[in-house]
Amino acid sequence: MVFSDNVFLFGFLPLALLLYFAVPRKFVTVRNSVLLASSIVFYAWGEPFYVLVMLGSTCIDYFAGLIMNRFDDKPTARKAALALSIVINLSLLGLFKYGSFVVTNLNELLGTNFFDPELPLPIGISFYTFQSMSYTIDLYKRHIKVQKNPFHFAAFVTLFPQVVAGPIVRYSDVAAELESRTVTAEMFGEGVTLFVRGLCKKVLIANNIGSLWSGVKAGGFADLTAGSAWLGIVAFTLQIYFDFSGYSDMAIGLGKMFGFHFPKNFDYPYLSKSVSEFWRRWHMTLGAWFKSYVYFPLGGSRCSTLKCVRNLAVVWLLTGIWHGAAWNFILWGCFYGLLIIAEKLFLGKTLGKLPPAVGHIYTMFAVIMGWVLFDTGTLPNAAACYAALFGANGGYDTHTLYLLSNYGAVLLVAVLFATPLWQKLCDVIKHRSDKAYTVISFPVLTAMFLLCAAYLADATYNPFLYFNF
Repeated sequence: MVFSDNVFLFGFLPLALLLYFAVPRKFVTVRNSVLLASSIVFYAWGEPFYVLVMLGSTCIDYFAGLIMNRFDDKPTARKAALALSIVINLSLLGLFKYGSFVVTNLNELLGTNFFDPELPLPIGISFYTFQSMSYTIDLYKRHIKVQKNPFHFAAFVTLFPQVVAGPIVRYSDVAAELESRTVTAEMFGEGVTLFVRGLCKKVLIANNIGSLWSGVKAGGFADLTAGSAWLGIVAFTLQIYFDFSGYSDMAIGLGKMFGFHFPKNFDYPYLSKSVSEFWRRWHMTLGAWFKSYVYFPLGGSRCSTLKCVRNLAVVWLLTGIWHGAAWNFILWGCFYGLLIIAEKLFLGKTLGKLPPAVGHIYTMFAVIMGWVLFDTGTLPNAAACYAALFGANGGYDTHTLYLLSNYGAVLLVAVLFATPLWQKLCDVIKHRSDKAYTVISFPVLTAMFLLCAAYLADATYNPFLYFNF
């Protein structure tokens, strides 16, 4: 997290909640101001300078909205305000996230020596930029009303529960709740449950299984056997799910504690039977953003086959670029674009006629191959990893057996919790007896929270993967 984990859990979060609920519910602007101040402190703790970038983006879109409202009957002025918002936001994103990538590739291609400032990437810039832009785009389309209160708008953009790693919350998702919201005891309890569940996903599963992949990568791929390579990439496949969905659960849970309903971001994606289905279940808010603001404006699927293919290609190229400034990410986006285009044209119909297990095996194979591109850093590393996976260095060795003996149990636990079996068990208990569910869940949640806190106090390995995007 932006704060050290224990400071966040035992210091910042309780204080933010205490200050928030100390303000009477009817003073919503004051409550939003408390949220805004808490969010600025939260972000500035880790990014003392780049908090100004986030606040600058917020101001630009706030005033762009006021201009659109003021000149409501003048299309040229409205278009100019929207263009200002989009150009400045994307310029900031491009400068910080893609500037070094562009300069490096130009120097290599042209033999030039352009200066590369090597600017550090502001945490969560891809998330809050898309989030803030959703307001000006929807306002221009007249899908929402202008927000004149600067504290309400700034609180929306900077909300600390999800500002650094999503889910991507569009203004329309929370517009009504920015003006008035109520936190019931039941809603607060649901928020706590989601938060602790997400914390367990992140700390107890993602961190433990992630150290397997980190160890595999650290040793390099040149001599890696197929068995070790597969154990490593399967570990990363599970790590990134529990890391990102865990953070999303924590963010959604925190949102509920403050009276907001953030959109769902994951729906057991590893149960999918096609790549298209996988992307309807994985990072759902990003997919919805691209669909609303890129795919549909281009024409979506309600056009000729050729244009539909073009639209999908554009979306998936942008999806790859959104994830990072590296050729690996661009190829990763193109890889998924090709698969989804193939499913749209012919493969989807074929998969529909086959047993579901075949579709699931195909999907998981494709996803795992995609994660190789995603996390090996460079194209030579990706090529070496693919070679290892398919036996270039032999099948297995003592290191493979060592990894299996050390991580076999946590791999099985991770696979189990990547399915809805545990949630279904909880639902059955709750359906039969709410009281029994409460009696059981409270001590279990308390124990899990304390276990996570103890682990964080002692752990040195605690990356949040999507903070890099």
